[in-house]
Amino acid sequence: MPDADLIIQARWVIPVDAENTQLNNHAIAIVDGRISAIFPAADIHRWNAAQIIDYSSHALIPGLINTHTHAAMSLFRGIADDLPLMQWLENHIWPAEQAFVNEQFIQDGSQLAIAEMLRSGTTCFSDMYLFPEITARIAATIGIRCSIGLIVIDFPTAYADTPEAYISKGLELYDEYKHHPLVNFTFAPHAPYTVADAPLQRVRILADELDIPLHMHVHETQDEINQGLDKYNMRPLQRLHQLGLIEPGLLAVHMTQLNEDEIDLLVEKAIQVIHCPESNMKLASGVCPVQKLLDRGINVALGTDGAASNNDLDMLGEMKTAALLGKLQQQDASALPATQILRMATINGAQALGISDQTGSLEVGKWADFCAIDLSGIENQPIYDPVSQIIYSAGREQVTDVWVAGQQLLKNRQLTTVDEQDLLKRVESWQQRIRQHSLAGQHGN
Repeated sequence: MPDADLIIQARWVIPVDAENTQLNNHAIAIVDGRISAIFPAADIHRWNAAQIIDYSSHALIPGLINTHTHAAMSLFRGIADDLPLMQWLENHIWPAEQAFVNEQFIQDGSQLAIAEMLRSGTTCFSDMYLFPEITARIAATIGIRCSIGLIVIDFPTAYADTPEAYISKGLELYDEYKHHPLVNFTFAPHAPYTVADAPLQRVRILADELDIPLHMHVHETQDEINQGLDKYNMRPLQRLHQLGLIEPGLLAVHMTQLNEDEIDLLVEKAIQVIHCPESNMKLASGVCPVQKLLDRGINVALGTDGAASNNDLDMLGEMKTAALLGKLQQQDASALPATQILRMATINGAQALGISDQTGSLEVGKWADFCAIDLSGIENQPIYDPVSQIIYSAGREQVTDVWVAGQQLLKNRQLTTVDEQDLLKRVESWQQRIRQHSLAGQHGN
């Protein structure tokens, strides 16, 4: 009789495997934090399990992977809504960052973001922000999987003064956590319009040497394209190509402004594209041609962007938005079907981050990263297809339980490794300070 630390049986198990299998009344056995077996629930009696959990009305899916975030910016949620990107950045976000961003801000903001993500089924996030060592520490302490961006930008911040300083600090962080089971890395040059040629070339060399991806905002707005043409006499993707950054390890975030030649280049170089539909819609940045990219064989993953521009980190909501926007854009109701959207939020994200052998699907040998979604409520009845129900009907409030590497981080909607009341008190303190600063700025104008 085989042993298991934990067996979870559920009404539906959605592995997100190559065949998009849907398993009815199946169970997952977990040993040492990894998936040991997936089998019919009727065979549980053949196992010697330390614990058995029964989810008779739930679907088990791989933990969602949020492939683009600025976690600590959750503390800026709602301070500058209804503005275009550059006005939002230059007049509101960057001044607020100068006034408030420090190590305590990153600690509290990252914890707030991770708590929100866990409560909506996310088990892995890819971050790009200042003081990445703080976000890495908070994520590891809470127990969520992460891919930490080693940020590089030309201008000075509270974190570093020069591109060389950003890179040096990033390398120190990489060395500290490179063997941690939950912490992975990307190099994260912010955007073509904020990083000069020399640091971009340096980052490319280091990313190749360390074999980690590059994570970068690319072709987010038409204004970005215009800036590239004015300053370099070429579009940003062309410049990045000349600098050697257009390679399979590039995670190109947003990609709302693409012509046919550029799509050909993405196909040729097997670039990873990260789609952030809600942020792009809110900032009126444009629409990534997702179905066209998928049809050409390009891997497209899903991210929320930061809560300052979304304004949430809800991957269930992001999936529904991506599906509906993709259909509207293509003028085709069959575009971006539910199974494809779920892949974008799970295994495609893992592939983009270079960790698809470890997570992103429910398969034997992978880490036990998954979430349970309760589909028993009136709002989800009747159920003909659980995947469609998850994409088009379910909300994050139906995520009841979440595991990462076999550790339960959300139990019956309660976080197990975060003191929610203490967190809310700290967030309220930041809210009061940031609000006073915003009101003072408005008065000064």
